[in-house]
Amino acid sequence: MSLMSAVEPAKNNLGPIPMECDAPFLAITGELPRELNGTLYRNGPNPQFDVPGAHWFVGDGMLHAFHLENGRASYRNRWVRTAKWQAEHDAGRAIFSGFGGRRLPGAPDTPVYDSGVANTNIVFHAGRLLALEEGHLPTEIARDTLKTLGHVNYDDRIKGPFTAHPKIDPVTGEMNFFGYNASGPFTPTISFGSVNAAGVVTKFERFDAPYASMVHDFIVTENHLLFPILPITGSMDRAMKGRPPYAWEPDKGSYVGVMKRGGSAADIRWFRGEACYVFHVMNAWEEGDRIIADVMQFEEAPLFTHPDGSPTSPEKSRARLCRWTFDLAGNTDAFTRSYLDDITGEFPRIDERRGGITSNHGWYACANPGLPMFGALSGIVHVDGRGKKLGQYLLPTGDTISEPVFVERGADAAEGDGWLLAVVWRAKQNRSDLAVFNAADIASGPAALVHLAHRIPDGFHGNWVGLD
Repeated sequence: MSLMSAVEPAKNNLGPIPMECDAPFLAITGELPRELNGTLYRNGPNPQFDVPGAHWFVGDGMLHAFHLENGRASYRNRWVRTAKWQAEHDAGRAIFSGFGGRRLPGAPDTPVYDSGVANTNIVFHAGRLLALEEGHLPTEIARDTLKTLGHVNYDDRIKGPFTAHPKIDPVTGEMNFFGYNASGPFTPTISFGSVNAAGVVTKFERFDAPYASMVHDFIVTENHLLFPILPITGSMDRAMKGRPPYAWEPDKGSYVGVMKRGGSAADIRWFRGEACYVFHVMNAWEEGDRIIADVMQFEEAPLFTHPDGSPTSPEKSRARLCRWTFDLAGNTDAFTRSYLDDITGEFPRIDERRGGITSNHGWYACANPGLPMFGALSGIVHVDGRGKKLGQYLLPTGDTISEPVFVERGADAAEGDGWLLAVVWRAKQNRSDLAVFNAADIASGPAALVHLAHRIPDGFHGNWVGLD
């Protein structure tokens, strides 16, 4: 069942919007900080044409840009014009559906390869703004107009899928990345590599994981790369038989491959644990011979079924902040897991200047405990480096919130000194605001609200790009 059609539009914010638009002068409640100059870019699924039964993850990417400068705000949104989007636009109807871009029955025989939907994240690196999703190469976007410029393969140095969650080293500017299904759909091959601060690929390798898994995020510290292989499994056999191509198979257990950043695939050491799933990592760092990673862990995967189509447990399909510890000096292949809080949440973020090293501040969107997790993220939690709650803000009942994005007050500001930007859906008015919080005092609520006349559907990820 499609998450976008499973409930009435008035009850959630998952359905698509049908238009592209520009709003050059937006109304503001409160006062935007004058130091906050740049653009918040957000990405998320927004199907051009409705396909009954389509999974939320496969909708066409739509970009939303809030430009803030000298206390004023403007907005622009555009679909990412992938080959799929263009073919369907020209045909005036949906042609493809599902993972892998399966052609719909009776669809016109349009000669389009599986170009992806570029719907998950948008990052800025080496002068390029990149729309990302984990099955395909990055798509370059023009910063000001949001015009689609095409795929980026770095002079043909990268082939195959590219993660929606690359990690940019805050010191060197190096971007580390990976891709699953690197030998084709539903294969266990993982590719990985790095792009330096000048935009040049310096490494690209592949290895085979213990099984074919949907690997949404990975872990990077100052000296290590960690690859979580968790049991949302991919199966070509299931896909060919019309069964779930990706499904929850807990009997396969969890694996995490640990490798030196300067090493190669031959150096990977595998750690094992009980079944769990993680979509997103908050941060990770090293303490002597140990690696510590704080992640949002599910006991069972949400949004996917068992191979036979039966659902996973709603009670176990909620994420909580969890600490993973790997002892590199120990004589064991096990890693430990310890929940830091019982608050249900997702989309964790930090002050990115602390990426891969110890951090003392983190934020994530939290859920209303009385409602299913997705479609009910309705507040923000602020935690310290031990996971202790420093503050919490909850929206009015029915409203939902996006991933909170941290923006530092200035280059020399202390960790956590700045603002959080998050898009809020106002359920009663069926429209959205951009909320600007003091990152150190989220409990006081937004210091400023930028008002849109329409809604931005609940999406996935975004990032801030300051003015040059």
